[in-house]
Amino acid sequence: MPEEKLWIENHPFAELRVGASASIQRTLTKADIVLFAKVSGDVNPAHVDAAYAKTTRFGEIIAHGMLGGALISMVLGTEFPGPGTIYVSQNLRFLRPVHPGDTLTVSVTVASLDTEHHRAVLDTRCVDQNGEVVIDGQAEVVPPKEKLRIHRTELPDVLLADKNLRYGQLLAAAQQYKPMRMAVVHPCSRDALEGAVQAAQLGLIEAVLVGPAEKIRALAAEHQLDIGALPMVDVPHSHAAAQKAVAMAQSGEVHALMKGSLHTDELMSEVVAPANGLRTARRISHIFVLDVPRYGKPLLVTDAAINIEPDFEAKADIVRNAIDLAHALGIARPKVAILSAVETVNPKMRSSMDAAALCKMVDRGQIVGGVLDGPLAFDNAISAFAAGIKGIHSEVAGDADILVVPNLEAGNMLAKQLEYLADAQAAGVVLGAKVPIVLTSRADSAHSRVASCAVALLAHHHATKA
Repeated sequence: MPEEKLWIENHPFAELRVGASASIQRTLTKADIVLFAKVSGDVNPAHVDAAYAKTTRFGEIIAHGMLGGALISMVLGTEFPGPGTIYVSQNLRFLRPVHPGDTLTVSVTVASLDTEHHRAVLDTRCVDQNGEVVIDGQAEVVPPKEKLRIHRTELPDVLLADKNLRYGQLLAAAQQYKPMRMAVVHPCSRDALEGAVQAAQLGLIEAVLVGPAEKIRALAAEHQLDIGALPMVDVPHSHAAAQKAVAMAQSGEVHALMKGSLHTDELMSEVVAPANGLRTARRISHIFVLDVPRYGKPLLVTDAAINIEPDFEAKADIVRNAIDLAHALGIARPKVAILSAVETVNPKMRSSMDAAALCKMVDRGQIVGGVLDGPLAFDNAISAFAAGIKGIHSEVAGDADILVVPNLEAGNMLAKQLEYLADAQAAGVVLGAKVPIVLTSRADSAHSRVASCAVALLAHHHATKA
C-alpha cells in the first residue's frame, strides 16, 4: 500500500469552507451486496435472490439503498471532515437503482457552517458511471476541532463463501438431462421426504416413494409437502422398503436409489446380498462431493461410508469409482491424492505402501482416467505452500480433486470436520453397484439430498453414455 494510504488525516472545523468537497470512487460487486445483507440482516430477495430479482421491474439484483448511505458515511468518517467527525443527521433520496458492477463516485460538499454551534451541513451525492445521480441528500455533522493524522487500521480478511454458487452450477449441469426414476427408501423423516419432493420439482428425479404409505402421507400433511403426483409403493417397515427398492432396481423399474430415514446397514445389506443384490465386478464405494469455502474447486473424499478397512484391491476400485464420478462432474483429468500420515513410503505404514502401489498401477495402465500421487499427507495434498515447503513437486500436490483416505474412520472424520468446522456443503453418492445410490446421513438437510440427487443423475448419465 502506498505510504499516503497508510494514514488517515482529518480536516478540522477551522479548515472547512463552504464549497469545499471530497470524493471517492467505488465499484460495487455482488460480494459487497451479500456482505451488506449479512451484516444488516436485510435479505430482501431483490438484493440477494437472482431468480426473484429477474421478475422485478429492475430485471436483476440491485444494491441496498443504505449501502450507498454507508459509502457516504465512509467518506465523512475517513476523508472529509475525517476522523473525529460525529454524525448528527442524514437525509437521502434514492433516485435510481444500483447494480453489481456499477462504479459510484461518492462526494460530500460543504453547504453551510454554523460557527456558534460548531456544526456543518454537507451535500451528499452518489453518481454512477453514466453520470446519473443515484442517491442525493444532506448530512449534518459535528466536525473535529483538532488536527489528527491516524494510522489506518488494517481490517481482517473476510471470507465470503457463496454457498449457492457451486450448488447452482451442479443443478444446472444435471438439469440438462432427463430426470431418472429413483426409489426413495423409507422417506419417513421431514428432510428425507422434503429432499425427494424438491429433487422431483427441480426435474432431477422421478421419485417413487417406498415405505409405509399412511405414515408418509401423514408426514407430508404435517409439513405441507405436496406428494400427490408421486407414485408410492406401500410396504410395512424400513426393512421391507429396502428389499422392495433393491428389487425394483434389479428389475430396471428404477435407475437409482436414495436412502431415507433408515440405517445405512439396513439398505446396503440388501444392495450387496449375493442372490438378488446390485453388486457388479467393481467394489462398491461412497464418494463425498464437498464444496469447501477455502478451496478453489469441488473436493471429492472417498471412502467415508462403505468400506471400513479396505484392502489393496478394494482401494484400487475406490480410486476407479472416484475417477468415474469426477469425469461425470466434468473434471476431465482428475488429480487424485492417496493420503497417508506422511509423504514418504514407509514399509511400516500400510497406507503409504498402498499409495505407492496404486500410483504404479497408473504407470501400468491398470488405473486410467486420472493422475495419481501418493503417499501424500493432507496438507501436501491441498496446499501448494505446504507441498513446496517439503519439496514435493507433482501435478497433484497442492491441487487435488480427489482425496483417497486410508480407511472409513479417517474418511468419515475428514468429511465431517470439513462440513461442521469448515462450513463445507456436502453431497454424496455410492458407485460400483448396478445403479447409483444416494446415501446421505439421516442428519443431512433436504438441500444436501437435492445436491446428491444431482450428483447421482450426472453419474447415471455418464455411465449410460459410456
